[in-house]
Amino acid sequence: MKKSLVYLITTTMVGSFLFGCTPVQQSVKKDAVTGSTAKVRTSVSKRSSTGFKPFYIYTEEGSMSNHYCPSGWMGDISDLKIDGAWAVKPHSGRTCFKISYAAKGPNGWAGIYWQEPANNWGTVKGGFNLSGATSFTFWLRGEKGGERIGGFTVGGIMDGSVSSDTAKGSLGAVVCTKEWKQYTIDLTGKDMSNIISGLSFSVGKGDNAGGSIFYLDDVRFE
Repeated sequence: MKKSLVYLITTTMVGSFLFGCTPVQQSVKKDAVTGSTAKVRTSVSKRSSTGFKPFYIYTEEGSMSNHYCPSGWMGDISDLKIDGAWAVKPHSGRTCFKISYAAKGPNGWAGIYWQEPANNWGTVKGGFNLSGATSFTFWLRGEKGGERIGGFTVGGIMDGSVSSDTAKGSLGAVVCTKEWKQYTIDLTGKDMSNIISGLSFSVGKGDNAGGSIFYLDDVRFE
């Protein structure tokens, strides 16, 4: 999906102000198996004797185990709000993501990519080497139940001018339940050597005419 200069600037500002993520002009590929390099900003996962160690996008607000930045905002970006420190009824620990969708904008949909580094649509070097990961899991619940999310995707930025995701995995439309439920995307056999988009999702006005609120927690590669 191509984006205008104004749109890219807007999404950069949203990601930067909400989550403290800043655009990175130069980066190195960070390896979740072999460890960190001089430019790694957060701790990375290493392979254990029993296989791939869980590699988190989100486990707890402020955790050094968190990776990727929700910086790639799309569609009616003003209709989406994210609270990464929501402390009411998380799946585990103290906090979870609370995501609110207002369904008011002219495009009729909105979405977010979690990227590494922030705002990377394949225009700078980045990503993590997640070789050995065979699945992507997350816990999800809706505020009321019945909230519909158009789909979740791992990877998928395939036409970057500098770097691209080496794999893509998707989960179709999901209808939230009021209680926490775990979902899994199968990554068996995929080339996970460079993943710059850890997660993306979209929501639409047609499925959520009155808006929706849902929650994400314990989002990770396994």
